[in-house]
Amino acid sequence: MLYFSHHIVRRNIMKTTYSRTESVWQRMNNSEKKAVMAYGEKYKAFLDKARTERQSVNFIIEAAEKKGFKPLYDLKALHEGDKVYWNQKGKSVILAVIGKEPVKEGLKIVGSHIDAPRLDLKGNPVHEQDGLVYFRTHYYGGIKKYQWPCIPLALCGVIYTQKGKKIEVNIGMDENDPVFYITDLLIHMAQDQMKKTMAEGVTGEQLQAIIGSHAGKEEKVKDAILNLLKKTYGITEEDFTTAELELVPAMKSRDVGFDRSLIAAYGQDDRVCSYANLEALLAAKPGTKTQVALFTDKEEIGSYGNTGMMSSYFVKFVMKMLALQGSGALLDFYETMEKSEMLSGDVNSCLDPMFPEVTEKDNSSLCGYGLALTKYTGARGKAGSNDANSEFIQKVRQIFNDGGVAWQIGELGKVDQGGGGTIAFMMADWGCEVVDCGTAMLSMHSPYDLLSKADAYETYLGYKVFFESK
Repeated sequence: MLYFSHHIVRRNIMKTTYSRTESVWQRMNNSEKKAVMAYGEKYKAFLDKARTERQSVNFIIEAAEKKGFKPLYDLKALHEGDKVYWNQKGKSVILAVIGKEPVKEGLKIVGSHIDAPRLDLKGNPVHEQDGLVYFRTHYYGGIKKYQWPCIPLALCGVIYTQKGKKIEVNIGMDENDPVFYITDLLIHMAQDQMKKTMAEGVTGEQLQAIIGSHAGKEEKVKDAILNLLKKTYGITEEDFTTAELELVPAMKSRDVGFDRSLIAAYGQDDRVCSYANLEALLAAKPGTKTQVALFTDKEEIGSYGNTGMMSSYFVKFVMKMLALQGSGALLDFYETMEKSEMLSGDVNSCLDPMFPEVTEKDNSSLCGYGLALTKYTGARGKAGSNDANSEFIQKVRQIFNDGGVAWQIGELGKVDQGGGGTIAFMMADWGCEVVDCGTAMLSMHSPYDLLSKADAYETYLGYKVFFESK
């Protein structure tokens, strides 16, 4: 298990915490720069190990248990300083450190999501055509389909055999593993394809990954591949109907630039905020209020399902804590949430100098300028947005300024151009004060996102001082 253990408490070092003229790198001293680079190494290790929401949950729980966290559902009482977690079906997880005040006096929450755009296998995925065997896929979340051919893909997830045995699958991340591959037309024969729009150039049904091509003299290629799967893993074709398997980019995280100031990796939306959330809670001093780190699933497809924020598991988690402290009525939950504050940890877009026409420069986040506050998301006329109030923005600003955290503010594109959503409005529905607050990045939702190490580190620092604030 790798997790960040060398922290710098940066109070009164960075005097200018908000700037659009000096980057974070220009405002840091040498010891801070070393801390940023060290954090980046541990963050990359997390990204390479936690490629899916299930792998992320396993990583988070392992790190938490090493720090003394215990399952909430096993406890009979709850006291100040207790460290607890809630595992929601292996795909979402919540950590909490019980504060000096009772839970009913409100929570300090940082919420992030651990799912990312990918290709899911269909229920009957195995398909042979003209000597090649494929996995049929159904893409998950918002992607540009043309970006997924011609890159190495890894297969991760779970599948059950007919006898009920659960098989953990992780093929393609080790250098000795095979990878999987989606083809594209060679340029010499793509005359008609090149006339199509970028959205039409590759269709969803063409996102089929090659899984084999070899067979013996007396068998079909598909049969040969299925026989290989049965011999190696004990998997039959029918077993795929139970599978939860994802094709994700197999490229490992890498430093970018001569100065190694950037990180390119798959799934940084929103694992950059999730890793910062984890490390911030583990490093934060216990607070007056109970500190809660929420890592949720299904954000990329609307937060539906029983592991997404539209379900009831967060409500059950809070009500269980209330019950262990002697107050578990539904009214107590709503009153608790009305006294709670939350940073909705999710990424925002950076101003991209190669595509300046989609952003309004003075109201866009800048790469390397710190943690990004996003007052509202949504689309067009703020549809679907939480739209944080001035009073809470002021409080968060003061927390960051007092804590020496470099921060900025930005929108997701021009008014009529961009748009997106987070889990913020769901928490606000329960009365919680919420603002979106995360790392700004480039090439979001691509197979290989890009962001600044400095921004990732400031995200961690911002969450930490928020947890510790009153």
